[in-house]
Amino acid sequence: MDAYEHTAKGDPQQELAARLRLLQELSGLGVRALARDTGLSSSSLSRYLNGQTAPPWPAVVALCRLVKRDPRPLRPLWERTSTPLPAPPKSTRQFRPLPRNDLPRDVPDFTGRKELLAAVFAALGSHRAVSVDGMAGIGKTALAVHAAHRLAADFPDAQLYVDLHGFTAGRPPLDPDSALRMLLSALDVPSERVPQAGIEQLAACWRSELARRRVVVVLDNAADAEQVRPLLPGAGPSVALITSRNRLLELDEVPPVSLDVLSPRESAELLARASGDTGGADSRLARDPESAAEVLRLCGHLPLALRLAAARLRHRPGWTVGILVERLAEGADEFDTAFAMSVRQLNRTQARLFRMLGLLPGATFDEYVVAALADVPLRSARTMLEDLLDAHLVQQPAVDQYRLHDLVHQHARRAAAEQDPAAERERALGRVLDYYVHAAAAADAAMPFPSSGRPPAAGRPPAELPRFADRNTAFAWLVAEYGNLLAAFETGAAIGADAHVCELPRFLRAYFARRCGTTHLNVLFERSLAAAERLGDPLQLAEAHSDLGFARYNAGRVAEAADAYEAAGRQLSRAGNTRAEAELALRRGYLSWDAGHVEEPLALFRLAGKLYEKSGSPTGAAHAAASEAWAMLQLGQGEEAAHRARAVLDTPHTDPAWPPALTARLTLGVALAPDEPDEAVEHLRRALELAREDGHLHNQAWCLNCRGVALRRMGRYEEALASHREAFALLDELFEEHWKVHFLHGYAETCRLAGLPEEALRLHRQTLELAPHLGNQYAAALAHEGIATILAEADGSPS
Repeated sequence: MDAYEHTAKGDPQQELAARLRLLQELSGLGVRALARDTGLSSSSLSRYLNGQTAPPWPAVVALCRLVKRDPRPLRPLWERTSTPLPAPPKSTRQFRPLPRNDLPRDVPDFTGRKELLAAVFAALGSHRAVSVDGMAGIGKTALAVHAAHRLAADFPDAQLYVDLHGFTAGRPPLDPDSALRMLLSALDVPSERVPQAGIEQLAACWRSELARRRVVVVLDNAADAEQVRPLLPGAGPSVALITSRNRLLELDEVPPVSLDVLSPRESAELLARASGDTGGADSRLARDPESAAEVLRLCGHLPLALRLAAARLRHRPGWTVGILVERLAEGADEFDTAFAMSVRQLNRTQARLFRMLGLLPGATFDEYVVAALADVPLRSARTMLEDLLDAHLVQQPAVDQYRLHDLVHQHARRAAAEQDPAAERERALGRVLDYYVHAAAAADAAMPFPSSGRPPAAGRPPAELPRFADRNTAFAWLVAEYGNLLAAFETGAAIGADAHVCELPRFLRAYFARRCGTTHLNVLFERSLAAAERLGDPLQLAEAHSDLGFARYNAGRVAEAADAYEAAGRQLSRAGNTRAEAELALRRGYLSWDAGHVEEPLALFRLAGKLYEKSGSPTGAAHAAASEAWAMLQLGQGEEAAHRARAVLDTPHTDPAWPPALTARLTLGVALAPDEPDEAVEHLRRALELAREDGHLHNQAWCLNCRGVALRRMGRYEEALASHREAFALLDELFEEHWKVHFLHGYAETCRLAGLPEEALRLHRQTLELAPHLGNQYAAALAHEGIATILAEADGSPS
């Protein structure tokens, strides 16, 4: 792509067109041949090459791939040519979060390192990334976090932090896939724009997001270059600060900054500041300079060890520095010396809690999980955490969130293994797994989707759980705890806690649907099913098969979904749970519709509604009724569909963005379009407004496509085409191509009636390419019918 550098700068659309023409030159093909080989229409391709129209991103990718060039360098330019979507309407009903700031607290006693800070800033200025390396406890994280805080004002879009756990005892390093998903989640990137699989695709998505923002990200505790390479920013203003105990020589493009221990002068300054020493002639350090020097020696001039020692001195005003030296000298080395001495100042209950913290599977923890871990009241957990915070044994990166430094975590874990009986450690870890399953179930119950209707069976509920007032607070908790929930799942799998492994993914369905897509959820449900098979409970087996089937269906794996549903049905005949039967009937209705059946889906939706009502779930019944109304509309039963949709809107609910209400509004918008256009437009406007506020791109595209269908039914073809094109501009951002099959027919019909038969044929043929792989015979049948209609009209037209 070197030739890109020689194109003239100017209007982004014209510059992109110039670069596309270079690709054509590289191909050696004419427009018609190039269009044929890339699957584009020749008229559209001509407009892209001439700069008359901005191409969709897949067209750019197709052209680049044809000549074996990487399309990613063109992404920022393409984004500047694309017409931005209208801003979502302002809403007073939903809190708009501030830009994300995940940085741990900057240490108030940061000392020295001026030359190293200057080197960090210089590296970021020239390379947009820097690697800070050094031995354990040397102050790598403190330096990186301090630098990030200094840079925050210049990077206002987000300040992100992720612990890669390259050297955390008892847990493997965070894999790049999970790290990228956590980072994209922190940027609030909708799940529909996050690739479902492939580390290269995820990394490209991450770089694309950073290219349009000013973000500073701290990648802490990297194990090696391979772990961190996919997380690096690409072109654009964002920067990354990496820390590692290893020098990451393989990252040629990232300058290294290596830390050594503090100088004697810096060590003395840090000890004085951290201990609250006044610095006067009568201060403890000044009165006993020999003992002060011995403290520096025993702590190895390491910032972490010095801070821990200083904390003991600060909180013991009656101690002399000589007493501190005596206590430090009892330790084994400069790390355990400081840690063990700090722990010895704790009372028995505090020390027990500190050791237990080393058992926690996640990177962070709050007072609720600590209360469960220690089996103490919430107030006691909160008090003990404050005591450990004062002792510098616990860090507080954010309000109500705590973490252990890697070295402290290692010390706590080793101390627990040495001092606490194995049975007690197992019970404590079991209480933690109980907590995460029950807390996830409580969050899931607050989300606007039909829940399982039964409390979790794994373990016993903890004494206290977080309270979720609405879906926003529940979703915020799930976002914050995502990494810990997955760590709990992995821990449960490692120790054979099948009941927890079986149930936890079930309570993450709503979160995954909104944020993490389907691929990872498929993997979780596969392992959940394996656990259910070991447990042998028919209801758990039925739910696991059903959930795996729904994950398969949403990933476009229709045949596998059908098999899973069949297995679920066999288990339900033994379990006899009405709520589970209702859920399975609803899911089978979606699958049957895509398979091209007509009466069966309607019957399944009606059955699901009756079963939900029988089981006492009005929310589930409304979901089934909304699905039934939508199916009726597709079958041409507009009047019946509208009647059913109005009944759904009359169902009491508190969430304006409630999914059944969204479906009902779209049904009414299309059904009422010919006869009551004003009401139809209002329903569609409200549906799109709510979908945008909810931030779900799939639903936004669905709303826009329905608006296009409705406007076409009103005879407003140009407006209809604009709405379809806006919908497909959103769909082009998604990494789930199979979703397009649901929208193509409506768009094609609008093109046909608007006098664009060639475009309509292209869309129908695209459907026929997608539908066989997805088992969607209904979409394929509509496409064949549409093509036949276009060809018949062409044959009947005058020559």
